[in-house]
Amino acid sequence: GLLLLLLLLIVSVRSLLTPFFSPTRWANKQGKTVLVKTNSGCDFKGVMHSLDGYLNLALEQAEEWVGGECRRTYGDCFIRGNNVLYITAVTK
Repeated sequence: GLLLLLLLLIVSVRSLLTPFFSPTRWANKQGKTVLVKTNSGCDFKGVMHSLDGYLNLALEQAEEWVGGECRRTYGDCFIRGNNVLYITAVTK
């Protein structure tokens, strides 16, 4: 009884959250500028090339921002998903 109810609750919550965390939700952002906040406090801004289910992502024309200041620019940049706090679309 209680175990079955708990299992159904877990499955329901997971099914509700999966679309939010799914990389397919971000598929329409490929080719668009995104801002990536990392655990280290650095921000990366660039054109999203790809994103997978682990939040690994590849950026083109990437810039590294620290404390509101652009420190470095990269042609291509790969960010491992375990370093990502969040990703947001940049509106101009």
